[in-house]
Amino acid sequence: MKIILFLILTVYCTAAQRIVTLSPAINEIVYALGAGDDVVGNTQYCTYPEDSLSVTKVGGYFNPNLEKILSLQPSIVIMQQNNFKLGKQLNKLGIKTKIVKIDRLHNIKSSILELGLLLNKESKAKSIVEDIDKHLDAIKGIISDQKILIVIGHNTSLVKQIFVVGQNLYLDDIINASGNQNALQSKREGQPILNQENIIATNPDIVILLSPFIKEKGLSPKELIAPWMSLPVNASKKEHIYIIDKKYAGVPSDRLVLFLEDFRKILYASKNH
Repeated sequence: MKIILFLILTVYCTAAQRIVTLSPAINEIVYALGAGDDVVGNTQYCTYPEDSLSVTKVGGYFNPNLEKILSLQPSIVIMQQNNFKLGKQLNKLGIKTKIVKIDRLHNIKSSILELGLLLNKESKAKSIVEDIDKHLDAIKGIISDQKILIVIGHNTSLVKQIFVVGQNLYLDDIINASGNQNALQSKREGQPILNQENIIATNPDIVILLSPFIKEKGLSPKELIAPWMSLPVNASKKEHIYIIDKKYAGVPSDRLVLFLEDFRKILYASKNH
């Protein structure tokens, strides 16, 4: 009788999980782990997988609505460090929270494993991390000692406001893991803003444009590549300028493997061009 009661309580606890995810990457990871059915709230930017669209929206990435979150009666709210203050408010109200770091490559993998443990999906989490490691191995040794600049956005002019990948970011880790280096070597972390003069000073051998909303903005790849071709840098001289326009570009989730595959193809294209 005690065994039966224990099993009933276990099933009840599992079924009672009510998750709110406060970033697209976290949302994708939770779904990839197989816990998507337990997600009762996410942000307006959580659009993948498709099932995420029908989930109650609790606001944006930087401004989630506390009242909406509370109305969903979550058993746990999973967030990144930018929501730390909100997390403290929720904790005071008796809502469990989990803060994960997904800024660096090792943190992404650790967070996937942590969420796997939290959601009782350890086996799936381990499988996802193993897949990421396999794709990381695949980008090694293709080319080396190339200066790679990863640009974020949809710039049709390079006069100012050019967001690039700086130091201590998972995309910087990926460049280093491939045996190459970030063209921007400075103490500027995250996504610093450069101007045209700064770009020329980095003199990248390869430029990768992360432009996931190119269609929504009514732009073509040629429009984004054109201003780069006029710069006096190695990448334009060798025509080593590439675009990754997929929605997963820049989202540090399990779909990182898709980005790594695109990155691998770019390295081969640069090698053979």
